[in-house]
Amino acid sequence: MTTRFSGRTALVTGAGSGIGRATALAFAAEGAHVVAAGRRAAPLDETVALIEGRGGKALAVRADISRADDAEALVRAAVDRFGSLDVAVNNAGVLRAGGPLADFPETDWRAQLDINVTGVFLALQAEIRQMRTQPSGGAIVNVASNIGAHTHVPGLAAYAASKAAVTALSRAAALDHVRDGVRITVVSPGATATAMSLRPGETEAERADRVRDALPLGRLSDPAEVAAAILYLASDDAAPLVGTDLVIDGGAAL
Repeated sequence: MTTRFSGRTALVTGAGSGIGRATALAFAAEGAHVVAAGRRAAPLDETVALIEGRGGKALAVRADISRADDAEALVRAAVDRFGSLDVAVNNAGVLRAGGPLADFPETDWRAQLDINVTGVFLALQAEIRQMRTQPSGGAIVNVASNIGAHTHVPGLAAYAASKAAVTALSRAAALDHVRDGVRITVVSPGATATAMSLRPGETEAERADRVRDALPLGRLSDPAEVAAAILYLASDDAAPLVGTDLVIDGGAAL
């Protein structure tokens, strides 16, 4: 076990499951105080219990990041409990698969923009405003997707647009605030072993069979593998990386 984040505070949105939970656990294992954020209390409490059961320190905070007041309150809660906000991972996102663009429901379009784009925008604002007041600044990693800026899939035009926007927003914000001591990067996962990658009615075994031939790597990424990349981008080891978008998709976008 390393201690790259010992004494630092790491905020992770969407921390109740999947990549978010794996990332929260990984930060705690490397010494960080973790703030686990999301919309539902029970999964967040489970994440915190896992961290505390391994000797770490964590705080669960319910928040809807599509609301500016919630984003600001989330950052305040982190600082009030642990004294600073050193790392933020904006991972919360939704996927609404609805077929061809012309037939896609407007409500699903707006839901994805609200969480995937506006949520990242509002979280970035609150996080940067805190980090730029700190002598040590901070690091932010936004979770986009290989679907968007890197590749496209039929029926996912709205999701692709929202995640491409995360990449563009992140790179622009990185230029705006690197001189404030805030370093912003992006990770773009492809198919990962989470509930989001399961098709309706599909089992995990059926999913594994489907991706074996579909992906050059022949398998899904594990959430812990994506978390490891996020920790690298957030660490001092990645200090020269500004606006970098790291694609983790088993070669799907090549």
